[in-house]
Amino acid sequence: MHVKKGDTVLVISGNDKGKTGVVKEAMPAETKVLVEGINLRWKNKKPTQQNPKGERIQREVAIHASNVKRVEAEAGGAKKKSAQKKSAKTDKAPKAEKS
Repeated sequence: MHVKKGDTVLVISGNDKGKTGVVKEAMPAETKVLVEGINLRWKNKKPTQQNPKGERIQREVAIHASNVKRVEAEAGGAKKKSAQKKSAKTDKAPKAEKS
């Protein structure tokens, strides 16, 4: 997966498109990530003896990893691997054509 726990990500698809958050948990087996403050859903709790009225709480639900992209850190920490590969390439001499 292209993101891991602690990465800052931007949501590129879905209801929360354009929002950013920090990855709380990565689930590679399911190809999903849990992002802080993103994809909130309501969960209804049943009444119990301790809480006779029951309650309604908001929870973060995992989203598919393809719907997020990693954002560069402001402090200049991690850089994209693809940018490093391009700068590391050396110019090769053109091949001579066969006549």
